[in-house]
Order: sequence, then C-alpha cells, then structure tokens
Amino acid sequence: MPLPAAPSVWLPPSDEAILRWPLPGAPAGCHWLLRGLSLIARRKVLAIRGLENIRRDPFILALNHSTRTESVLVPALLFLYRGGRIIHFLADWNFRLIPGVGPIYDRAETITVTRKPARPRLFNLLKPLYRQRLTALERARAQLSAERSVAFFPEGAVNRDPQRLLAGRRGAARLSLETGVPVVPAGIRFPRAGAGELIGDLAAMEVEIGTPLFPPAIASAWAPLADVRAWHAVIMNEISRLAGKRWTSPWENRNGQ
Repeated sequence: MPLPAAPSVWLPPSDEAILRWPLPGAPAGCHWLLRGLSLIARRKVLAIRGLENIRRDPFILALNHSTRTESVLVPALLFLYRGGRIIHFLADWNFRLIPGVGPIYDRAETITVTRKPARPRLFNLLKPLYRQRLTALERARAQLSAERSVAFFPEGAVNRDPQRLLAGRRGAARLSLETGVPVVPAGIRFPRAGAGELIGDLAAMEVEIGTPLFPPAIASAWAPLADVRAWHAVIMNEISRLAGKRWTSPWENRNGQ
C-alpha cells in the first residue's frame, strides 16, 4: 500500500485516526502495541517535519538524544507514518532493564548495544543475556544489506543540555561510508522547555528530519579513520542545525584535523 504524500508539517493524528491507521507493514502481533504507543506519543510529539525523507528504504537515520522517552515515542510515530514498517534503532541494553521496555524493543526489532556497564553495577550480571555473536554494527550492516533501514543516536548517551551536542560516536558515519547508504539527519527540539533548563523526560518535542546525506565514495570496504571523522562531522553539524544545538568537533586543532 503506497504511503500518502507527506505534508511539510505532519501533526500527529487524532486518537480515532490512530486506531484506524492502516499498518500493512507492521510485524505480526505488533499492531496494537504500535497503536498504543502512538496514542501516548501524540501527546508529547507536537509535530514532525520532513517525513518525505524516510519513505524509501534503506537509509541510516541519525538523531540527537536528549531524553529517555524519545527513544520510544519518536520511533512509534515514525513507524505509524510508515504504515508499520520498522526502522531498526540501535539502543543501549540498559534501557531493557526498565520494566516494560524490553518487550517493546523486542517487538520493534531493536539492535541492542552492550558496550556500556549497567547502573547500578549489580545488573552487569544480566549483561550476558543481551550479548550476541555479531556486533551491533555488524547486525545493522545486515539490515541495510536486506534493504531495511537503521537508526542511531550518535551522541551515544542521553544529553539533557539544551544548547550543545555531545561529540558523538562514529558508527553511523562508518556504516554509511562502507555501505554507500545515505544518512538522514534529524533534530529533536523542545520548544516549550525553559531557556537554559535541562531537558526533562516529559518535555514536549518536535522532530525535524533533514534531507539525505549521500556519502562520498571511498576506495576500501574499511573506511580510513580520517574519512570517518570527516563524514561524522558533516552528519553532526547537520543534526546540530536541525536540533538547534551547537556541535564542536573533538578533533579541531589536533594535527590539523
């Protein structure tokens, strides 16, 4: 079923519309979970712009990360708009320790990242349950090879600073360079947050999805570090613009990079 043309600004639909929304692409058994999360999300996500940029797979979506709730609510509305078609988000395994989140991540086919230790550290005893033979990047690469899309929060941690982005991790940049898949940058803004206040988990948000960034061609399947850094900077600068936050390269003034 073809998706409707995306308006320049998409306002989350009414409760009734969500309950009737066609979801031909949703995995079996996920329809009502997706509808339920979308009913919650529509009260916190005020508007989404640029949805036309995530209509056609595969792509690598890259967003800033300011709250814990956005990692559940924003994907729900993006999946709803896409008729239930999933974007495979990479997410820290610590989120799975929150009651109720693990089953949601399972249904959304989330790619679990097990790099960080647990907080509190006692929960590290559970970490082996979430490890897989392939790394998170390898699993993301497999999804792209199957013409499915993936999504990263490149900052790599919740960053409640209303003015600055974290330096970020380079996984999205490397994956884009080595597969040729474009990065779709996105910024999550919090228009109702007070000036200078840390961003809270219950803050209302807007999502700005930018146009795809197509990677430059490289000579090898293993991208050189300098190329990855340069492409990461392009991606983070665009997320910075869309999110209304500043980003500073961690490599400035280091050997001219």
